[in-house]
Amino acid sequence: MSWQRIRALMIKFAFICARNTFRALDIFFWPIMDLVVWGFLSVYMLKVSNAVPTLITVLIGATILWNVLMRANQLISVSFLDDLWSKNLLNIFAAPIKISEYVTAAYLMGLVQSLIVIFLLSGLAYAFYSFNLFSIGFPLAILFANLLLMGWSMGLVTTGLILRWGPPAEALAWVVPFLVQPVSAVFYPVSVLPAWLQPVAQCVPAAHVFEGMREILQRGHMDPNHMWCAFGLNVFYMVIGAVIFKRLFEQARERGYLAKYGA
Repeated sequence: MSWQRIRALMIKFAFICARNTFRALDIFFWPIMDLVVWGFLSVYMLKVSNAVPTLITVLIGATILWNVLMRANQLISVSFLDDLWSKNLLNIFAAPIKISEYVTAAYLMGLVQSLIVIFLLSGLAYAFYSFNLFSIGFPLAILFANLLLMGWSMGLVTTGLILRWGPPAEALAWVVPFLVQPVSAVFYPVSVLPAWLQPVAQCVPAAHVFEGMREILQRGHMDPNHMWCAFGLNVFYMVIGAVIFKRLFEQARERGYLAKYGA
């Protein structure tokens, strides 16, 4: 891989975001709205019910971390869609750019965007609700890394499916995260799920991340097994996602989909 080409692709992604007002709104508007809505809902619950304050902090923390996964996932698939919509896809892959370089650049931009979102939302949460996400300490970095890995693997598979099925599958870029959200235990523990669905949730890395986050906020520590499970699952899904994407990309190239969709 050439880091010079990766850097050039990252600059391209950054220019698209900087020069497109609607993309900037997509990056900042929805995370902020999520925080505002869930934050004020949490304050309301605290006033009208016997909800304990830690429940409120859990909801706000979950909102912030969920947006990390969303940004990491969408940056990959939406960046691909940008090239698809602008008819630039064929130019990208006609140039001496490897698919691994393209994906790596998208991964790194997803990391940058996720960092921007977590710092922005954490600052707003502290200003509006006096909630300091960074009080979690070093475990926050582990939670963040696992959500980032899961978002990357989901985005990679989503992009492969869009390559295979073309423009009709564009909606997957926004739909896929919400398909896994019910079993990711974002706003509630895995134990509230139906018994038959709980084993499914145990196979989702995000479920272990959010369970760990709740344990830290409520008890001050977490079971390390959650993080080991999340990391192991993420490694497994990253490998599976890479295999699926490579196979779908090769099929798209052999069948002429890259020329069909990108020109």
